[in-house]
Amino acid sequence: MQDFLRDFVLYLSLLHTHTHTHTHTQMSVREGEEAVQPFVVTIGATVPTGFEHTAAEEVNEKIGASARISKDRGRIYFEIRTDNLFKVHHLKSVDNLFVVVQQYDHYQFKDTKEEALLDLQQLAPMLPWVSALEVWKMNNSVKKKRGRRRGAVVPKPKPIGDVTEPKKLQIKPGAPQVEENQEGGSPGQENSHEAGLDPEVEGQEMEPQPLKFRVTCSRAGDKHSFTSNDAARDFGGAVQEFFQWKADMTKFDVEVLLNIHNNEVVVGIALTEESLHRRNITHFGPTTLRSTLAYGMLRLCKPQISDVVVDPMCGSGAIPLEGAIEWSHSFFLSGDNNDMAISRTVNNISHILKRRQDGGSTCPGLPIDTAQWDLCHLPMRSSSVDIIITDMPFGKRMGSKKKNWDLYPSCLREMARVCRPGTGRAVLLTQDKKCFTKALARMGGLWRKSHTVWVNVGGLHAGVFVLRRTGAFFGTTPEDVCEPKKVPESQEEDMEEKD
Repeated sequence: MQDFLRDFVLYLSLLHTHTHTHTHTQMSVREGEEAVQPFVVTIGATVPTGFEHTAAEEVNEKIGASARISKDRGRIYFEIRTDNLFKVHHLKSVDNLFVVVQQYDHYQFKDTKEEALLDLQQLAPMLPWVSALEVWKMNNSVKKKRGRRRGAVVPKPKPIGDVTEPKKLQIKPGAPQVEENQEGGSPGQENSHEAGLDPEVEGQEMEPQPLKFRVTCSRAGDKHSFTSNDAARDFGGAVQEFFQWKADMTKFDVEVLLNIHNNEVVVGIALTEESLHRRNITHFGPTTLRSTLAYGMLRLCKPQISDVVVDPMCGSGAIPLEGAIEWSHSFFLSGDNNDMAISRTVNNISHILKRRQDGGSTCPGLPIDTAQWDLCHLPMRSSSVDIIITDMPFGKRMGSKKKNWDLYPSCLREMARVCRPGTGRAVLLTQDKKCFTKALARMGGLWRKSHTVWVNVGGLHAGVFVLRRTGAFFGTTPEDVCEPKKVPESQEEDMEEKD
């Protein structure tokens, strides 16, 4: 009786999915294979907190979709046809991607913990899973093709005795079988030997293997009677019972997402295995900036053709690397006073160039160069830079709050010297807001603050300050008066000997 009810519920789910306007699926048989006609799905994306509008602009620009910003900060949603699914992996401002199974804007949670969790258990078999799982399968194929274009190593064919058929998506009886794409298998899947099958037995009938899965719950709000772990455990148990999948917290094939923000509930299936913010960095420093955050900062300054863009405190080179890849019509200079930082930047650039070469790219290189310098005495001509963009020391892991009181005014003054009057701009990230605001107030004749974007950086509340260079020429305002650089004693002795 329970199996009959479960199958009936799944039938209603399928019926709902196939009759919905935006998720209509048509099957056609072509050359003996089942082809799925494109349909529209809702994609969710996590983005650096504070850069939701920037990410929405990129979605509109690259995909042509209108993104809506979630009430829960750090998420956006947009609709896309499945034949354009590959485009979502070209987005640079998103950390993680997932396909939405169902979204509730005003979900009514029960008052008691037991009743609320029971509702979540009963919700799992009622959801329209089919379209989302089809997108998950398509996405595996897309990721595999992207890997091959990048020159990824394709596994060598196994000996005849080890050849096995791909695992199938195990769904309850009565539901359509969604086969795992042979080219798009998830890393967590095992071969026949690992799954306990005897590779020496040829012609053996392969039993469909249940997929491994886990449920990840993120919860925000103080009116819930349960914890995130409670919701993930009970909802995950219902998903496991419904699909007969195998729970695995580390080597999973499918990651089901349960996002709860006050009364907003979104159930989704992850399309990314790890955050995209690590895409260009292989050599990390103590305070390496996320690539997605670096991209958001670059979009704020809108590099133009032939612009000279400088990161005077490049760290591991996340900002200039992201800029050189995405805005190849500009030229990027990166520098730091720390030799280890320079080494990491050079190694990260070399990694990108090698990856391009291995992928068969004919691009001659990247419009980027690196130098070691003193931030307060940059080896550049006055008024020669169009954009300055950098992650300034917070005074936490690097430097100190005390040193920032001397560093910030000096570097703002030097930045003003090399930046073009009237047209130059700067985008500066710092968590030491008090020190920066004081230093900026002393630069009134050289810099004007355009606006500030408040972001979350590793749990720290920081600000991205967008500045405009005034038309005042350096050397004509009180703000650019500074003490002459002291000559080291060793150099003074040499000068005396020459005299």
